[in-house]
Amino acid sequence: MAAPTFPSRTDEILRSLQQTGQLKRLQTIEGPMDATVRLRGYGEVACFCSNNYLGLANHPDVVAAGIEGLKRYGAGTASVRFICGTFDCHERIEARIAQLYGVEASYTFTSCWNANEAIFPTLCEPGDIIISDELNHASIIDGIRLAAVIKKGLLKTVYRHNSVAALREQLEKARANPDMTGTIWVVTDGVFSMEGDIADLPAMRRLCDEFGAMLVVDDSHGTGVMGRTGRGTHEQWGMPGTAIDYFTGTLGKALGGGAGGYIAGSRAAMDLLVQRGRPTLFSNALPATIACSADKAIEILMREPQRVAKLRDNVAYARAGIREVGFEMLESQTAICPIIVHDTAKAIAMSKRLLELGVFVIGFGYPVVPEGHARLRVQISAAHERVHLDALLGALKTLRTEYR
Repeated sequence: MAAPTFPSRTDEILRSLQQTGQLKRLQTIEGPMDATVRLRGYGEVACFCSNNYLGLANHPDVVAAGIEGLKRYGAGTASVRFICGTFDCHERIEARIAQLYGVEASYTFTSCWNANEAIFPTLCEPGDIIISDELNHASIIDGIRLAAVIKKGLLKTVYRHNSVAALREQLEKARANPDMTGTIWVVTDGVFSMEGDIADLPAMRRLCDEFGAMLVVDDSHGTGVMGRTGRGTHEQWGMPGTAIDYFTGTLGKALGGGAGGYIAGSRAAMDLLVQRGRPTLFSNALPATIACSADKAIEILMREPQRVAKLRDNVAYARAGIREVGFEMLESQTAICPIIVHDTAKAIAMSKRLLELGVFVIGFGYPVVPEGHARLRVQISAAHERVHLDALLGALKTLRTEYR
C-alpha cells in the first residue's frame, strides 16, 4: 500500500480533531486588547485569556511611545544589527531591562522563543550539561534540543516538576558523569504558564551554589506580576536579581503586550551573544516601535507599583470566587488560575459556552498540556474592574450547573 500523501495525511488529522471536538479555532479581535475586547461574532466580551497582566497593552502612553518610535525610526533597519547597526532605542530598552532586574546588561530579540533558542546554543559547550524542569515552556525545551544538536557532546536531562529533591538527584548524577567535563546549567520557568505555580528559586540557588551550577530563569509570566514591585519571581522570594545568573523573558505579556524577548545577565554573556548567537547574527532586530512602547511600559511599571497591587487584589478576589463556585483549581499566588476539567473536548466546549455568556476564556488540552489534564486557563489583569470579575464568576456559576 502506498504511503499517504501529505495532503491526505493532513486532511485526516484535521478531520479527526473536528470529530473529537478538539479542533482549535482562532478568534478575531476587532480592536485593542483591554479588560474587554470586541470579538467578531460575539461583540464586546470580558477578556480573561490575555497575558496583559498590568493592563498596559492599550495604555495611552505605551501606544503614543510606539507611534513616536515608528515615526522616528520607520519600520526598521531592514537587516540584522551587526550589519546595519543598532538604533539608540535598542540601547535604551536594553538598559531599561537590565535596570529592572538589577543586572549588568541585556539583549533583545523578536520573541522570547528566539531568546531561548539563543541562550543555550550560544553559551553552552560540549561537556556541559543542562538540567531542565520537566514542565518548562516549549521554547526552553526546543532551545535545549537545538543546543544539543549544534554542540555535539552537550548533555541534557530533566528533573521532576518543581522538586528540589529530584533536582539534587540530577545534580549528583551530573557530577558523577565522566562525560560532564564543563558547566552545569539549571533552567526553570519562574511562573509555570499552564500550572500557575512558581519555582522554588531560593532552594534552587542554594543547590546551584553547592554544585557550582548556573541558574537560568525564564520569567515571562512572572515579570510585572510577582513581587512587591513586579520585578518578578525572584522578588517574590525576596531575592535580588543578581541571585539569578541569567533571565530570559518577554515584552509581549505584562511589559507592553506587543512582542519581543530578551536575555539579561552579565555583560560578557551579552557580548558573546552578539558575536556568536545565531538569532542575533541572522535575524532582524526588535522593531523600533516595540522597543519604544516596551521601554515606556517598563517605565510605568517602575513608577506605578500600585498596578501590581491592584493585580494582586484582583487575583485574590477571582481565586476566592472560583473556589466558591466549586471548580477544581490549581492553587498559587500568580495571575494564572487553571480550572481543571481533564477532557480536551470538554475544555473546548466549555470555552465556547463561556463566550456565549460574554466571557473570553480559552480551553487548553493536548498537546499544550498532557492528555487527561485539560483545563480552562483564567488569566487576571490589573485592567479588570470588579464588574469584569463578577461577570467571570457569574458565567462560571452558569457553567457549573451545566457541566457537573
